[in-house]
Amino acid sequence: MKIAVINGPNLNFLGIREPKIYGSSSLTDLEKALIEYGKQKNIEIICFQSNYEGALIDFLQKCYHDGVEGVIINPGAYTHYSYALADALKSIAKPIVEVHISHIHNREEFRKNSVTASACIGVIEGFGFDGYFMALDALLKKLKES
Repeated sequence: MKIAVINGPNLNFLGIREPKIYGSSSLTDLEKALIEYGKQKNIEIICFQSNYEGALIDFLQKCYHDGVEGVIINPGAYTHYSYALADALKSIAKPIVEVHISHIHNREEFRKNSVTASACIGVIEGFGFDGYFMALDALLKKLKES
């Protein structure tokens, strides 16, 4: 089984960007931990990050063709305005969980709206890196039920 973990703009700066909000660990730290967690469950975790909307969409379409069974995505700022990304998420017809490290509803007003959430089976926010592991467990449960 293959699961894709996709991170959007500025998440490559985890550990650098606003550590009081996002923590001091890097994206590489997160990806290594997710890959190891996946191995424990006999799941291949494929990680991807881009600061470019088109690259995220291209990767989602590649996931469709490569037989990825589910997606975990932190769209970053694209969460709030990328209808193109929302359409791409819907088009792959796979279960998707949206994740946010911070609690977006406790931040600036513009962050409270997610245009991508409607393409997902659920949204997990505010649990730091733990949210990705929660998303993976939820996704696996949903895939087993299908």
